[in-house]
Amino acid sequence: MKLFADTPVRRTLQVLADLLFVAWLVLWVWIGMAVHDATMELAGPARQTDSAATSMAEQLRDAGGKLGEAPLVGDELSVPFDKAADASDGIASAGRDTVTAVERLALLLGLSVALIPILVVAVIHLPLRWRFIREATAGARFIDAQEDLDLFALRALANQPMRVLARVSDDPAGAWRARDPEVVRRLAALELADVGLRPRKMPAA
Repeated sequence: MKLFADTPVRRTLQVLADLLFVAWLVLWVWIGMAVHDATMELAGPARQTDSAATSMAEQLRDAGGKLGEAPLVGDELSVPFDKAADASDGIASAGRDTVTAVERLALLLGLSVALIPILVVAVIHLPLRWRFIREATAGARFIDAQEDLDLFALRALANQPMRVLARVSDDPAGAWRARDPEVVRRLAALELADVGLRPRKMPAA
C-alpha cells in the first residue's frame, strides 16, 4: 500500500495535511472533554443534595426508631420522623435524578462539540487520501515492465488537456500508435505524476 507520493512537494503536502488532521482531531477531542468536564460540574450541588438528604433520612429513621421504643406513645412519636425521613429520601432521589440528567447532558455536549468539527474535516480529508492511496497503489503495480508504460500513456491521451499533450508531441496519438518510446515515456510520465508516482522510477527503454 502506497501512503504517500514519490514527488517531494506532493509528499510534503500530504504529510502536513495528515499531521494537521491529527492535530485537529486531538484539539477537538480535548475541547469535547473540557466541555464534558465543565458540564459535569453542574452536577456537584445535586450530588451534595443527594448525600445530605440521604444522611438526614438515616438520622431521622434512627431517631424515630429510638423514640418508637418509648412505652405507650412510642409509635406515635416515631411517625413524624418516619415521614420526614421519607421526604428526605424523595429529595435524595431528585438529587440522583438530576445527577443522571447532567451526566447525559455532559456526554451529549462533549460528543457533539468534538464530533461535528472532526466529521466535517474527515469527510473532506479522508476520501481524498483514500483516493490517492488506491490510485497510487494500483499504479505502482503497473510500472514494473516497459510494456506497462503503454497503459499510462494511453490514460494520458484520454485524460490530459490538449495543451499538455501538444508539448509532448505534434501527434501524440500517432506517436503512441507507432510505439515511439520517447513519446510513450513522456506521456506515461504525465499520468504517473497525477497519481503521485515519480517518473524517474519508470523502467528505462
